[in-house]
Amino acid sequence: MIQIRSTLTAVLAGMALLCSAAPALSASAADIKAQIGETDADFGPKFTFNGKAFANQKAFIDSGARCSTRHVPDFEQKMLDASLNQWVAERAAAGKPVQERPIGSVNVPVYFHVINNGSGIGNGDIPEGQITAQMQVLNDAYANTPFTFTLVSTTRNTNSSWYTAGPGTAAESQMKSTLRQGGADALNIYSSNPGGGLLGWATFPSDYASSPSMDGVVILFSSVPGGTASPYNEGDTGTHEVGHWLGLYHTFQGGCRALGDRVNDTPAEGSAAFGCPVERDSCPSAAGLDPITNFMDYTDDNCMDRFSNGQSRRADKQHQKYRTPAPV
Repeated sequence: MIQIRSTLTAVLAGMALLCSAAPALSASAADIKAQIGETDADFGPKFTFNGKAFANQKAFIDSGARCSTRHVPDFEQKMLDASLNQWVAERAAAGKPVQERPIGSVNVPVYFHVINNGSGIGNGDIPEGQITAQMQVLNDAYANTPFTFTLVSTTRNTNSSWYTAGPGTAAESQMKSTLRQGGADALNIYSSNPGGGLLGWATFPSDYASSPSMDGVVILFSSVPGGTASPYNEGDTGTHEVGHWLGLYHTFQGGCRALGDRVNDTPAEGSAAFGCPVERDSCPSAAGLDPITNFMDYTDDNCMDRFSNGQSRRADKQHQKYRTPAPV
């Protein structure tokens, strides 16, 4: 049965790739699709993003281009959890307990690096107005958390290699080691055009000690407010990637399993959502509908509008452990 199911899935995926503009499915094909648990949205119209064509929006999501931040495997999550718990216990024993910080009490200095391929917005040389708008989006999104964001400076660099640098490449390493400013608490944002449909990626706070020069967030230049990367052009790629930079996982991390994203008040989610699928419930045996409006899902920018209280607490604790100097 598993083998038949897998074969049918592969066949239908191939049909979608080869015949994305084909007429509506026949009744028999629709029946097969229903039997393997797929929906019409999975085989929707062709989706073109940042110059690359995908069979549909689900194919874009499945490609990993929506967010290229590295996946943290279970064993590493458990090690990090143990380290965090030990740190909390040590602080308590030393009479310096870790406490939840008030809303808006933590200022994050931001260094924005515009990487372009020449003059003009079409070459990634985004204007100051869009950078200001991106900063406002960040502050609005994190308004119910301890974090506020203040732009310290903007740099502009014309470099064709950096402009198209992907995650894990030598060009990314060179770009960041050359441009990064500040310490562990400083947020460095790089806007560029990595290609391949990529929207962005980030480093986690727990990564800083081992590779401080790589710390930061990279976003597609046209994803900032007023950009052309529809439906991801309202600035929430930045919001999402900064969430990772603060230690948050995707809401669908771990699927329907209990560990999930390590946050108790984000309902379990079996897989990444896209578009804005109201009433989606990919983990029917778990409480709550999918958190499609959460900034750490993969839905369209105009669908996302919140972080949960649990996410705020997790980000605060992660920031205190990894990005804040130890108290005297």
